[in-house]
Amino acid sequence: MLISATYDWVNLTPDPGHFMFGYYDRCAWDATNSYHLALRIPQQAHLPEPGETAEVGYVDRITRCFNRVADTLAWCHQQGAMTLWLKHRPRSFVYNDFDRVSGTWHPISRIFDLDAGEVGRYDVPLYAMSRDGRWGVTLNFSRIPRRGYSYALATLPADTDPDLDGDGLFLVDLHTDEVRLIASYRTLIETHPLPYDLDGVYMWLNHAIFNCDASRVMVLFRYAPQAVPPVPWRTYMYTMRLDGSDLRCSLSDLYWRGAISHQIWGRTPGEILVDANWCGRGSEYVVFDETHHPFQAQRISKGMGPAGHLNFSPDGRWMVADTYPDSEGIQRLALVDVASGDWVELGRFQHRAPGAQGDVRCDLHPRWSEDGRWLTVDTLHEGDRKIYMLDMRGGIRKE
Repeated sequence: MLISATYDWVNLTPDPGHFMFGYYDRCAWDATNSYHLALRIPQQAHLPEPGETAEVGYVDRITRCFNRVADTLAWCHQQGAMTLWLKHRPRSFVYNDFDRVSGTWHPISRIFDLDAGEVGRYDVPLYAMSRDGRWGVTLNFSRIPRRGYSYALATLPADTDPDLDGDGLFLVDLHTDEVRLIASYRTLIETHPLPYDLDGVYMWLNHAIFNCDASRVMVLFRYAPQAVPPVPWRTYMYTMRLDGSDLRCSLSDLYWRGAISHQIWGRTPGEILVDANWCGRGSEYVVFDETHHPFQAQRISKGMGPAGHLNFSPDGRWMVADTYPDSEGIQRLALVDVASGDWVELGRFQHRAPGAQGDVRCDLHPRWSEDGRWLTVDTLHEGDRKIYMLDMRGGIRKE
């Protein structure tokens, strides 16, 4: 299936095999835009099983060759292995894995140098990294009951109640390796808008991300009547300073329920971007500043179909937006002019491949290079899972 008759999409990854990067809230390119982080995963048919590994590496943009550097036991179809380039270590990146200690598997993150090999580790898995590269954030992957967003070896806890004072959201100093709890479950519960709704529920955290100047971090606090299946769940978006102070519930489940698909920080330290159906007209691209009270949202653009992932370009002039599959299995990708709200369709991706449903599905997860030149997505439209790229330079139209 042709992605677009107008825009020149190129397959970045080699044949054969399933290749992916993962989520939309991070940059896959190195500082020179020469190398794109990637995983080669063993299958696209089911959730990873304990002991099933993925190959960690990077793709050369010119040669399109995949350079495998290691295997990892910590991967999933939605977010990969959380691979991230390190700003303070040139030509180095970090990825999540497990290490066996005294017969027990412990999640960690390994540091790989393109010239020297594995050169270190952090004693925790990383979830996200600040844009300046100084800070990481982590959480307990074992508590995430949506197994497509966790790891096969991160088994669900036998005790459904969290460690109220010892578990929660952790800040990682990527320079010193210090790990510090900044928001415990007890703190989150004490500041919850509806504390009487929390009796006897299963709680977890996920989708943590730093804002543009690394002054705040966001995390979703979720809970359900039980861990399996974790439905119906409720979602409360919390933000805080990096020391855990000024903890805010920026969006309660009353805003979230059935009306928001995804969230990401915006162009300014307080701006948050969501795909929201708050007016009953379908998904729309909406921003709000969490520091402004009372709450007031602004619409950037009307949506273009089933809800999906949104991502501002580095200069803030553009936004990319994908969709979930429509009735024909097609996922669309648009480029939005932020000033006018107008958008053009960059491509259509047919995702009716076997295993494309549930948490092994292949979302496009559009992400920018740091200079805004390159856009990449994960796609199943050819059958195998691949990473495709689009050169955004020169108006992105074919010559």
